[in-house]
Amino acid sequence: MKQYLKYMNGNWKYAVLAPILIMVDTAGMVIQPYFLQKIIDIGIANNDMEYIIQTGLIMIVCAIISLIGGFLAMYFSSKAAYGFAANLRQAMLDKIQEFSFSNINKLSTSSLVTRLTNDVEIIQQLVQMMLRMLIRAPFMLVSGIILTIAMSPKVAMIFLIITPLLALTMGFLIKKGFPLFMKVQQKIDKVNSVIRENLVGARVVKSFVRENFEEERFGKANQDLKDTTIKSFNLIILLMPVVMLIMNASVAAILWIGGNGLIEVGQISACITYISMTLMSLIMLSMVFMNFSRAKASSDRIIEVLIEEPDVKEEKTNCTKKIEKGFVEYNIKKFNFKDSEGETILNNIVFKVKPGETVAIIGTTGTGKSTLLNLMPRFYDVTEGYVKIDGTNVMDYSLKDLREGIGIVPQENRLFSGTIEENIRWGKPDATIQEIIYACKIAQIDEFIQGLPDKYNSRVEERGTNFSGGQKQRLTIARALIKKPKILILDDSVSALDSTTETNLRKALREEFSNTTIFMVTQRINSCKTADKILVMDDGTIVGEGTHEQLIKENKIYQEISESQKEVMPEK
Repeated sequence: MKQYLKYMNGNWKYAVLAPILIMVDTAGMVIQPYFLQKIIDIGIANNDMEYIIQTGLIMIVCAIISLIGGFLAMYFSSKAAYGFAANLRQAMLDKIQEFSFSNINKLSTSSLVTRLTNDVEIIQQLVQMMLRMLIRAPFMLVSGIILTIAMSPKVAMIFLIITPLLALTMGFLIKKGFPLFMKVQQKIDKVNSVIRENLVGARVVKSFVRENFEEERFGKANQDLKDTTIKSFNLIILLMPVVMLIMNASVAAILWIGGNGLIEVGQISACITYISMTLMSLIMLSMVFMNFSRAKASSDRIIEVLIEEPDVKEEKTNCTKKIEKGFVEYNIKKFNFKDSEGETILNNIVFKVKPGETVAIIGTTGTGKSTLLNLMPRFYDVTEGYVKIDGTNVMDYSLKDLREGIGIVPQENRLFSGTIEENIRWGKPDATIQEIIYACKIAQIDEFIQGLPDKYNSRVEERGTNFSGGQKQRLTIARALIKKPKILILDDSVSALDSTTETNLRKALREEFSNTTIFMVTQRINSCKTADKILVMDDGTIVGEGTHEQLIKENKIYQEISESQKEVMPEK
């Protein structure tokens, strides 16, 4: 738990007050049987009403103090635990924000969601339990034993028998429980993964009438989680019968001692209560240790996130340079993903792009077109070679300055819940409404927005499900344009546009963003015709470079793509 201490910042006063108040609460509770014994053996035995009333009033005061202490302890321990969890969750999210695409693929999105929610909640529950039970249980155990010894050393001998028995039982259950708790968290990952795929791909599932298949797939994952969880908690359930057996045997032993006249009636009552308290404290300790075992599984998964080293690291540099022109130079000898076991994705990529040029990148699926452009904003880092912007290696820019100078429209048109205006402002938080409208006009989406009842205040549902593919593409283009970047990357982001809209978009970009260097991944030959330069990719390398006229004459792959897109005229 040492590595978690720093996440208690801002909550230390609550974490300190809670145990102190727990001891006040426990002291008030533990002293009650002692006074009750005095009332029975002295007050009632001697018919001393004054002693009974005085001692009874002391018990009431102790009970009130215990009640106040217990309430405040619960309040402060909750504040400390929830504050700790908030800090830990924030630290994890901050770390995830530093991850490259490779890091996220390695840990998986569904698993990261589970770690941020369920795993952190389990650690939070453990912290809350430690602040309460881990203080209360030993204090109650020691106090109960001391007071029992003070009343009857013979009865106290029972503790020497029951404590080792329960300790052995707890050790056995913890040893058996840890592997199962780790499996439970993995099963939760699987359930989250299936749920996420179902929700994200709901339209695909319905389109292919695969509801029954997905129900079975979820049912299997859900049943696995249920079976593993029940199996793990069966160990905890076993603890109660063992404890009750030991407790009943202990009570029987006390009654036998009392029946032989070795202790008085009040002492019998107090000793039974202290035995119950002792067993309760041992149950509390066993629950804490069982939760330690469960939390260990969650802790390992959380630590895995916190110690994961981002593949893309921001080097310490004094460079404050920003992208000013948009001159781009690629010289990549080799690139491969760190988790691809050395498989080369890109090789021998060499080209230069002047400021203001439009570059189209075309090629068959899986040839590395998107990966090539993802190296520019450093979503991945080059394995061997370099990428330069304005003569400076991209690794020498700060990530903030680098990415602020590049407008990116990714393949997946991700919109966020909110309004259209809020989504466009992602590109420039302080943008005026005039700037937003201007960007949307260039992106050919303003006319559509103006026709909506709430115009730019119209709601965007989660992932933009209330807009068509073409509308989402144009909104994401506007979001990239509003920052007026020196470099614009359109990663197959006009595929859902009709030819007229695409032509108007390209014309508007040429007129209004003539000084912006534009990279456009496309599958359409028509989209390439107006580009200043076309890069043809195949199997991770550039196999052709030039204008449309040059490539249509000289490059076989470009010719094949062009032929495949020609309209076949029907025979007369």
